Amino acid sequence: MGEWAFLGSLLDAVQLQSPLVGRLWLVVMLIFRILVLATVGGAVFEDEQEEFVCNTLQPGCRQTCYDRAFPVSHYRFWLFHILLLSAPPVLFVIYSVHRAGKQAGGADAGPGPPPRRRCYLLSVALRLLAELAFLAGQALLYGFRVAPHFACAGPPCPHTVDCFVSRPTEKTVFVLFYFAVGLLSALLSVAELGHLLCKGRPRAGRRRQAAERDGRRHRARPDPCGPPAYPHPAPASDSEGGSGHSKASLATVRQDLAI
Repeated sequence: MGEWAFLGSLLDAVQLQSPLVGRLWLVVMLIFRILVLATVGGAVFEDEQEEFVCNTLQPGCRQTCYDRAFPVSHYRFWLFHILLLSAPPVLFVIYSVHRAGKQAGGADAGPGPPPRRRCYLLSVALRLLAELAFLAGQALLYGFRVAPHFACAGPPCPHTVDCFVSRPTEKTVFVLFYFAVGLLSALLSVAELGHLLCKGRPRAGRRRQAAERDGRRHRARPDPCGPPAYPHPAPASDSEGGSGHSKASLATVRQDLAI
């Protein structure tokens, strides 16, 4: 249980920078996977090889048949699954601690939150890919039922040998439970990924609108180095000499036409 507690403490540090959906995923990971597998899974699958009985005394036949029936043990397969799922969040915690240390020392001049958010988005995407890959692997390797009887043929067995699995119903229930938890975890990862993507789009839109608004404000601002824009006075109308001005203008037009 010491190894599980250490892994749980690392995953618990992720919730400080996770949204609500990410915290729900951590609850499913810690309770319905790590805790259940550490307390119940070991007791269900610890004697699977010892209790795998075949109706033959041929040396090596039982071990060969067990390897053919279960290429990878359920328990070890799920252990590797949990370790691989925990890798992206743990790497994100390491990156966050490293970046916080650089910002505290003044060595990082770039903006803090956007790179950390992109790193968290990448960790959720990798976690989802690992979840889907292991769900497909479990379905291909074991299916959804642990059969009580397994017929084995081939060397070193002299003939077709009947082998029997211990507690097949209990193991079938556990396999279905773990597959259902995997589906729930994958759905939570999809929801968290969609939440992060939708949350980032309005911020980018607001930043673009603010930049456009600042640009329009800058273009509308008068140039302080340009000439002053004084209003041009309107020409004064002379009621008395209006006819003289019109005659002079008419004469000038006639001279231009004559030229």
